Amino acid sequence: MKNVRHLFDISDLTTKEIDELLRVAEDIMMNRGKYAGACARKKLATLFFEPSTRTRLSFEAAMQELGGSTLGFASAESSSTSKGESVMDTIRTVSSYADIIVMRHPKEGAALAASQRSVVPVINAGDGGHCHPTQTLADLLTIKHYHGRVKKLRIGICGDLKFGRTVHSLINALTRYENNSFVMISPPELGIPNYVQHEILSPRKAEWTTCQNIEDCIGSLDVLYMTRIQKERFQSVEDYERLKNCYVLDAAKMMAAKKKMCVLHPLPRVKEISVDMDDDPRAQYFTQVTNGKFMRMALILKFLEDADKGYCPPPAREVIKNKFICENPACVTNAESDLVQLCTLRDATHNVYRCEYCESKVKKPF
Repeated sequence: MKNVRHLFDISDLTTKEIDELLRVAEDIMMNRGKYAGACARKKLATLFFEPSTRTRLSFEAAMQELGGSTLGFASAESSSTSKGESVMDTIRTVSSYADIIVMRHPKEGAALAASQRSVVPVINAGDGGHCHPTQTLADLLTIKHYHGRVKKLRIGICGDLKFGRTVHSLINALTRYENNSFVMISPPELGIPNYVQHEILSPRKAEWTTCQNIEDCIGSLDVLYMTRIQKERFQSVEDYERLKNCYVLDAAKMMAAKKKMCVLHPLPRVKEISVDMDDDPRAQYFTQVTNGKFMRMALILKFLEDADKGYCPPPAREVIKNKFICENPACVTNAESDLVQLCTLRDATHNVYRCEYCESKVKKPF
């Protein structure tokens, strides 16, 4: 099968590539006409097995502004998977029609699985509670446009840090830039996963602390990244009901914030940001939506260009095949029976192996 570059996680992009994407996105913002026909006769397939409004429409708008066209579906019920077809077969079929695929799926690692059958680039638009790299790129563009930089910032991340795929990707990206520090604001049950702590924050010597109340730390922040408590990720309705409204940002709390602090949110919001915040110039979450389109335009251009050049960087880690079974029920390997099991050694000091699809810790390969 043709060797093609894909985007599963923000780690698939070098820091230099992220900086270049930011530069191109900013150029698109200033010179939209210059890019109007850049993707003429190219097709983008949007395969959304999980509901989405902003991300799907953002990609479709991005491709259309580049002069290309779109095809796809907005829910699993609209696809042949509702008839029992595997995601793998769906991807192989759709990659015959399109030049690039954007996919969202409730199973963690679904984009990586899809890449094994696709002959065109696959971009992950969210895979369960795992990653959301294109949202992170939109976040970085918003931070840079607001502060003029993506380094030397104190970033508060509030809400669901355990299942929040945007959070995991954002931490991964921002820890690459010098002197960024973090305040993790969450109840203990929704703290950041161990792998984010031990394999991203610690190796990069990132400064971070925890906090359980927004009021206790808001005054020190340059960025406050709010996330919703995600009902769809909970196995217990009771746990969700207990935690769903534990954080609400409103105008009263913002009185203690810096005048140049910005508030971000990947959306949709539920009640975690009060509507009395919307006219505050520090509220940048709707600007994120606009920036997401420009960032995705830059991303589409890059991955189509890499595909045309046949550029595909080697994997960052040695992959071990069929030596374990992932026990994470949310992992795509537990839904797609014909997948090759993949794992990688992530921490040699502590002998930590992880499923390459969902990044859950697995037992040492036998």
